Amino acid sequence: MADQETHRVSVVVVPLPGQGHLNQLLHLSRLISSYGVPVHYVAPAAHTRQAKARVQGWDPLAVSNIHFHEFSLPSYETPPPNPNDPMKFPSQIIPLFNASLKLREPIYALLRSLSSTTRRLVVIHDSVISYVIQDVRLVPNAESYCFHSISAFTLYASIWEQEGKPRALLEPELLGILDYLPSNDGCIPEEVIEFVKLQMDSMPNTSSGNLYNSCRAIEGPFLDLLAKAKHAFSDRQWVIGPFNPVVITNEGKKRHYCLDWLDKQASNSVIFVSFGSTTTISDETAMEIAIGLEKSEQKFIWVLRDADTGAVFEGEIRRVQFPEGFEERIEGRGIIVRDWAPQLDILGHSSTGGFMSHCGWNSCMESISMGVPMAAWPMHSDQPRNAVLIEKVHKIGLLVRDWSQRDELVTSTAVENAVRRLMDSAEGKETRQRAQELSKLVKESVMEGSASRLEMDSFIAHIRR
Repeated sequence: MADQETHRVSVVVVPLPGQGHLNQLLHLSRLISSYGVPVHYVAPAAHTRQAKARVQGWDPLAVSNIHFHEFSLPSYETPPPNPNDPMKFPSQIIPLFNASLKLREPIYALLRSLSSTTRRLVVIHDSVISYVIQDVRLVPNAESYCFHSISAFTLYASIWEQEGKPRALLEPELLGILDYLPSNDGCIPEEVIEFVKLQMDSMPNTSSGNLYNSCRAIEGPFLDLLAKAKHAFSDRQWVIGPFNPVVITNEGKKRHYCLDWLDKQASNSVIFVSFGSTTTISDETAMEIAIGLEKSEQKFIWVLRDADTGAVFEGEIRRVQFPEGFEERIEGRGIIVRDWAPQLDILGHSSTGGFMSHCGWNSCMESISMGVPMAAWPMHSDQPRNAVLIEKVHKIGLLVRDWSQRDELVTSTAVENAVRRLMDSAEGKETRQRAQELSKLVKESVMEGSASRLEMDSFIAHIRR
């Protein structure tokens, strides 16, 4: 351990052990460590391995300033995902979430140990893992900051609804957008609602501020509204995204085979189809997607894998039944990837011209960063509201299916039409142009002296004060 003078401030990062949360906070750890600040990343052992294995754009093993603390969890159930569950929330990982509550004692012990090696101990915790860091108030030189893994738009929409939808604060154009908000019905099961409520009730009432993986080019008006709302016990906020790299480099990296295939395709000619780490589609839906992609006559990369389980490296690869002769007919025009795919590299490739997505916030930020328009197909959680941000606010995507029709089978015709509209129409061309214009603003925001970089500088200066 280095001397105390070196550690005038140390940071402890505590994610919820789910892919979207692990990934964002590992990227944030990299950004903080680039300022010479030691970062301690805390997660169950298997999920630290998961975060490292799936990180894109940099090598976590090459960053000596990030220290990984791997804790054990009590045994918990790890059921397989149910592709036929009408509610698409990944209920198979709820036992993991509940088991993660047992991290409270070991994390408190870690905080006490680290507190003697640093002048100030900064704890950055996921908003939905607040329960396990609530003892931070007992550590005299520690302070906590809440990281919100969802969009500012979705967070403000929730607050707006809880407060009875006040209209006085809103400009007419913002009110018009919020009027598009889909129902929360079918987004989250009751057990998860109770879990989230426990986290909100455990939020330290001495929280020192809020952090967002976003930028003002994407969510400026809603970030301003959040600041006025003074939610989560603090009105301080730092908007420091995107966390993911905005420029892709392949130097020294082993490339996934799909990238070699992309190298041979024309610019903006390929649609990337992926529904993230928490969605399992039914055989019936997979059949409709396959027929729709084939009929669209567009080139595609389709990531077809089951959602993560609580034990992320266990389980068999599911084989979906396709229409007879499908894989032979699409040879050369499409690729089906059944393992983990390098999403950021795919989105950053010049041949990728569209993204059919569930609209998880990681995927939205990566797609926006890379200037790729979206065919939005939200499945659960915050995704239906992120889709509104994509389609209605920025107009950089279109809907595959409206959330109000979530219980209906998406037909091959709907898939074909969405792909054709996005990839081969005047409407799609205009959507892509808007996406590329927004991407340019986002990339500029992380340059030295620009908005997100200045907010990151401000946050580091604040914790070093």
